[in-house]
Amino acid sequence: MARMHDEDLIIRPAQDEDEKELAELNRAAWSWQSEVAPRPAEDAGVFDERHSPDQFLVALLGGRIVGYIRVVPPTPLASNRHVRQIQGLAVSAAARGRGIGRALVEAGCVAAREQGARRITLRVLGHNSPARRLYEACGFVVEGSLAEEFLIDGRYVDDIWMARSLAV
Repeated sequence: MARMHDEDLIIRPAQDEDEKELAELNRAAWSWQSEVAPRPAEDAGVFDERHSPDQFLVALLGGRIVGYIRVVPPTPLASNRHVRQIQGLAVSAAARGRGIGRALVEAGCVAAREQGARRITLRVLGHNSPARRLYEACGFVVEGSLAEEFLIDGRYVDDIWMARSLAV
């Protein structure tokens, strides 16, 4: 469990009992700015056979979950087990602007390094300027772009690939 710069902020691994709060946050944070899939259904959970609690770190303020990051191996291949990928980041609207997103990204990088990763990657939509600024502030650089990869809400949107070295 890590305490970050905000004295009330705690970042810890997710637990099975966090699912209800995570699902509520996931639905509330959903936006075409950051998502390529439709809004989750009201009864949709977060955890399943491909999304287990051990892949998530959660941010808590006052005992309530206000954010999460999901960091996973990008493939099951031994040849890239040195890489982790951010496949989900959300902060509740009420908690934005307090450095929680940055704290989650940094905690995700620390966890990836502790798992033996030398590199961490992510994909972000080209029109998601706030997320791109956050990742750049955390040391991620653009390594590639797939032009017009998604048709979202009637507009073509680029898929931006970013990465950061974790090597010491």
